[in-house]
This record gives sequence, C-alpha cells and structure tokens, in this order.
Amino acid sequence: MDWDKLRIFHAVADAGSLTHAGDRLNLSQSAVSRQIRALEESLNTTLFHRHARGLILTEQGELLFEATSSMSKRLEAASARIRDSEEEVFGELKVTTTTGFGTLWLAPRLPKLFEKFPDLKIDLMLEERVLDLPMREADVAIRMKEPSQADLIRKRLMTVQMQLYASRDYLDRAGMPTTMDDISDHRLICQSAGAHQVSAGASLVQQLVSNGPHSLLTVNNYFGVLQGVLNNLGVGVLPDYLTEDFPHLVRVLPQIESSEVPVFLAYPEELRHSKRISAFRDFVQDEIILHRKQLRQLGKI
Repeated sequence: MDWDKLRIFHAVADAGSLTHAGDRLNLSQSAVSRQIRALEESLNTTLFHRHARGLILTEQGELLFEATSSMSKRLEAASARIRDSEEEVFGELKVTTTTGFGTLWLAPRLPKLFEKFPDLKIDLMLEERVLDLPMREADVAIRMKEPSQADLIRKRLMTVQMQLYASRDYLDRAGMPTTMDDISDHRLICQSAGAHQVSAGASLVQQLVSNGPHSLLTVNNYFGVLQGVLNNLGVGVLPDYLTEDFPHLVRVLPQIESSEVPVFLAYPEELRHSKRISAFRDFVQDEIILHRKQLRQLGKI
C-alpha cells in the first residue's frame, strides 16, 4: 500500500475536506482528490461519502482511519524521542489530569515551569477520562489513582483528602457547625452524584447528604464547588490541596474527611529518556515538596 496516499487519506479524514487537507499538505485540491480516487481504486472500495458540506467516512473509511490514526500516534512518539535534545528542553508536552487538580493546583504553578523552560509548549488536557498513554493520547498523566495501563513508569506524588470548608462571611452569618447533625442547618455544596470523582470523595458526599442538609448545591467539578464556597453559598466538599492557595477558607468539622487518595504521575516507558518528561516530572515533584512545606507552616499538616 502506498504510504504517501495513506498520509493524504489521513489528512482528508481528519480535516473532513479536500480543500483543508490540501492546505495542510501544501497540495492543490485536485491533486488531493486524485490521490484519494487512486487509493479507493487500489482498495476497490469507497472511503468517503461526498456531501455538499464536506466528506464523511464510510464504514471502510472508518476502519482505515483507525489504522492511520494509530500509525500517526506511533510516528509522533518516535518523532518526540528523536527531537529531544541532549541539552535543551523544548517542544510540545501533552499533559492530562483531572479538571479539579489541573485548574486549582497545577495551572497556577505553570508560570514557574515556563520561566525556567520558555521554549516548552504545554498542551494541558483536563478531563476525568483516563487517556491511553501508550497510544500517545497524552505524554504524561497526573491521576487520583495508580494507573493500571501496562508499560508505564509510575511515581507516587502525594495523597489528597476531601474535607469541608466554608468562607468566614458565611460562617459569621450561618454559624459554625460542630457536629455532623449540624449539617442539616446548612447548605451543602458538593459534586453531583453523576459527576466523575474519586470513590473516597463520593463516599463522603453520600454520608453528608444522608444527614439531610437544609439546602443542596451540586456541581460537576471542584472548581464550581470552590466558587460556591468563595461566594458564601454554604459548606463545600473540597480537596485539601486548595488550602495553600486559598488560606482564608475555614476548615469545618475537622473530624470529618475522606480516606486518603493517592496521586500518581505516569508516563510511557518509551519516553523514559525524554528531556521534556524529566523537566515536567522534576518540576511537579519540587512544587509538591514546596506545597507541603507551606502547609506545615500554615499548620495544615
């Protein structure tokens, strides 16, 4: 099979348009069209449905696109290893983590990383879905559980607990709860039952909701929960890593907290010698050491 035709097919399938694919490949629309027709003839099948609004893959086209996508990711992995300089840290690094950890802990600390490595390009992908690192959906992951995928290098970073917090203004108005039963006199702010969250956090929320809070605000991520707390709406269930950056939050019912949740950093074995990975890994580990030092100074741990 002609590799050049497959490259052109992949670009067309990804762009959904002959014109857009041609722009990416620096080829004319007619040249791209000829290559696609030649590939279809060699395979004796139709790869695209032609519509006025663009191209849609046929079932056979979907199968071929899956194969070329896998090839593309493997080529990217090989290219990344080749591009890694022996002396410099540069180029793109795809980082995946949860929405909460990414927005509330990692992103505020990235200026330090860019200050040290200004040529680094971070693609920060925040989602609860576990991306496939061996297939290069991301280069490095920070997750709230130990990764189960094979051929990964894993580093345990720290543990997190879900705890109760409120603003001083809210507590001055509504009073400080002293027992679990007092939750019934307050509005509880937490992740919704259908939201992706660690099991330890879900168990704590279930326990609190069973006490029948006076009012309830559910949000599908911790950033929303934090905003509710900062705007004096009630008592929120939040991860304890927030306390350094939001020291004015008041801990409520300190005897109530989730079990410990391990936080892991992981990356593919094949990227063991990547300078970008090493720089990011060392940066995160240094920031966690500093984070824990700050918490000790604040008397939080």
